[in-house]
Amino acid sequence: MNALRRKLLLSSSLASLSLPLFAQGSGKTTGTSLRKVVLGQSVPLTGAADQIGLAYVAGAKLFFDAYNERITERGTGGFQFEQKVLDDSYNPDKAQANAKKLLADGADLLFGFFGTSACDNAAAVAREQNALLFAPFAASNTLRSPANNHVFHVRPGMTDEALKMLRQTTAINQGRIAVLAEDDGLGREGLAAVVAAARELNLPPIVGTAMVPTNSDKVDAAVAQLLKLQPQVIIQASLFQTSAAFTRKVRRAGYIGSLMNFSVVGLDPLYAALGKEITGVVVSQVVPSPSRLAVPIVKEYITQLEKTDNQPTYAGLEGFIAAKTLAEALRRSGRSFDTPALQKTMLAMNDYDAGGLRINLRAGMRDPARTVDLITIAGDGKVLR
Repeated sequence: MNALRRKLLLSSSLASLSLPLFAQGSGKTTGTSLRKVVLGQSVPLTGAADQIGLAYVAGAKLFFDAYNERITERGTGGFQFEQKVLDDSYNPDKAQANAKKLLADGADLLFGFFGTSACDNAAAVAREQNALLFAPFAASNTLRSPANNHVFHVRPGMTDEALKMLRQTTAINQGRIAVLAEDDGLGREGLAAVVAAARELNLPPIVGTAMVPTNSDKVDAAVAQLLKLQPQVIIQASLFQTSAAFTRKVRRAGYIGSLMNFSVVGLDPLYAALGKEITGVVVSQVVPSPSRLAVPIVKEYITQLEKTDNQPTYAGLEGFIAAKTLAEALRRSGRSFDTPALQKTMLAMNDYDAGGLRINLRAGMRDPARTVDLITIAGDGKVLR
């Protein structure tokens, strides 16, 4: 994405995120009996993963804007959402500082943090301050432990995605699996997920791993290292910049095996980076395709999106779904909710239908009932199943 395009997207995504329409301060009501709920969000709006962060923020904002408009027109009791967004440039230390600032400035809860290490840091801050973290993107499996009952996940875990990938490779008799992983929280969690999935499915251990710098095209050594292992499948636990560089170079080096990616790679920016060279690449997805209008939540998302100049994306749809799920949790908690009441409500939401998509917020390591799709990308960008 060029600098001008990024600037325009940033401006359009962040405009009016902090709505100056209601009294300042968490939990206050207005003359129309609307309670303002302040959501504190830290994502990469610049730097690595900015395209994914922008799309995720914009998708959530799309729902909140529509919700706020409906509730204002109705003019009776309810909630009004204020989405406060800070840029962390995909830096977990900055995300941690942002979490502290957002809560200090009156956020009712932390929402939609992005990145494995960033989410770990945000969860630690939330625990220290008796707050909640809702809908982290790319969170570690550790945060899915029942002990972290202040963290609530809308997306399945990386282990669920790894299980789906390995079941697929087993079905087509591809047993030699290698992993390319970025040397960061995301890469290490992805590698651990593949190892755990292989163990759970009683498959042979992976044949090897290559670690590469985060958000880097320095993948030549990894290409050489993994090619020597003759894997039938290489699973990439990396963001789109690294995955694109590795895919391009390993294919040009003659590799004809399968290339698979976790959903956090960012399908849309991956295609933008690879173009026709994306042919045959497999990407795991944890939300329906934005083109599947037969799914009610997708139709709802597209209906709102058509009022804007933005294009549908998987990350945008996921942000929209996260926002809708949060609104439902608040509705069930009641307008006089406090943090313990909201936490209790979320812990009981283990079968919420968000519109053709089942959401389980209950604390726990795994939710095998959630659907994980594997999609293959054609050279023209079309999604194949």
